[in-house]
Order: sequence, then structure tokens, then C-alpha cells
Amino acid sequence: MELEFVRGTLHDVALGFMAVVYCLRLYWLTRFPAGKERQAPTGTGSLKPRKSIVYSWANIALPTAMESTRTKPFLYAQFVIFHIGVATAILMMFSISFYFKGNPLPANLALAFQVIIGAACLVGLLRIIRRIGDKYIRALSSPDDHFSLWLLTAWFALGVLAAPNDYTGGTWQAYAFFLMGSFFLVYVPFSKISHYLYYPFTRYFLGKTLGRRGVFPVRRVES
Repeated sequence: MELEFVRGTLHDVALGFMAVVYCLRLYWLTRFPAGKERQAPTGTGSLKPRKSIVYSWANIALPTAMESTRTKPFLYAQFVIFHIGVATAILMMFSISFYFKGNPLPANLALAFQVIIGAACLVGLLRIIRRIGDKYIRALSSPDDHFSLWLLTAWFALGVLAAPNDYTGGTWQAYAFFLMGSFFLVYVPFSKISHYLYYPFTRYFLGKTLGRRGVFPVRRVES
């Protein structure tokens, strides 16, 4: 299997497959009727609580809004680095596949990719240790949790090696990086990683419901 095939045709087919599955899943999701409110607006609640919906969507970027992230900033920092690393690795894969192909990346760009993806790889290792070492998280973890985390961490490591896109020392790192990336494109729609697909919908209804009840946006009272 040639590198050009893995980096081109296989990648495109996997991407098309993921797009089709996501479209089908979104169609299936939007077929469910929305639940009706049975409670009258409470407090500052509104029939059209736009502010609370936006607040709910933005909650992911508000670490002080939830106790779990407010009291554990290091874990929130890991969350941010890990997900930025995922986005960066995807951006690098598409950049090489569609723009650079057989040409080396500019040194500064390759270094930026390596730093961000390398940091995400370290966070992945910390998460693996925590998932195995913490008895509570270990009890809650499914095989898919372990498989996704271990595979993503390995993909990050390959991304660090493949970032320069320089094949003078061999092509195995680029070959493995793109092969694993194509596998992810096919696997993600059927795994827990696809939770981001549901985030806009679940947070919309959560914001709408809690806004109507006067709970969102959360207002803090100084003691």
C-alpha cells in the first residue's frame, strides 16, 4: 500500500464515509420530537431564554461555572490541551493531505504542530495513568474509553514524528499517522468520541430548560 494512496484515496474515502454516517445520524437525531415544557417560567425565566442557551453552549469555556472544573484547574487544563491537540492533529493531517503532500512543512509550522500535539500526547499519558490508577474512574471506564484514549495518544506520538513531512529518513511515521487517522475517521462515528456531535443539541435544551426555570445563567452571590 503506497503512501500516496494512504494519504490521498484512503483518507478521502474514510472522510466521505464519516460524513455520510454523521448526516444519517443527524437526520435520525432530528426526527425525535422535542419535549414540551410543563412548568411556567420561574424567577427570571423566559419563554425564549436565548441568553441561557448561549450560556449553556459556552459552558465548556467557563471553567468557573462548574464545581468539577472550578476546584480542579489542572484537570481542566488537561482537557483544553488534549482537545486542542486533537484539532491540531486533524488540521495537520488535512494540511499535508491537501496542500503540502510530498513537500516538507515550513520549519516554524512543523515545530508548532510538534509542540501542541506533543503536549496533548503527554496529557494522554497522564489520562491513561489516571484511568488505570483511580479505582473510581477505572470502574466507570468501558473498553471503548480505553481503546480510544490509548489509540489517540499513540496517534499524537506519530503526529509529532510525522509533522516535518520530511521523508529523507523514511516514510513509516507518515504512513502510520495517516493510516491511523483514516481509521479514526471510520471509527469515531461509532465510538464515544462522537459525543461532540450531540453537544450543540443537548446544551441547547439544557440551557432552554434551566433558563426557563431561572437557573441559567448562574449568578454568584458574594458572601
